[in-house]
Amino acid sequence: EVAAQGVTVNVVSPAATATGMLSDPARAGSAPRLPPMGRLIEPAEIAALVGFLLSPAAAAITGQDIAICGGSSLAR
Repeated sequence: EVAAQGVTVNVVSPAATATGMLSDPARAGSAPRLPPMGRLIEPAEIAALVGFLLSPAAAAITGQDIAICGGSSLAR
């Protein structure tokens, strides 16, 4: 509806991310499942994607759900 005015709308869907929430002792019984790449996603990796999506280079990207999943969304 607003794409013609240069407005883009995208969703960033990260997998388990290395944040304070995951290191909370109250979550000790439910450790996050690591993605196939073998580590949690770093917040800076998500920020880098968001920064790109806000840049002029990403002007043609709209209406997307972009998964930062370390391979979790791949068929096994």
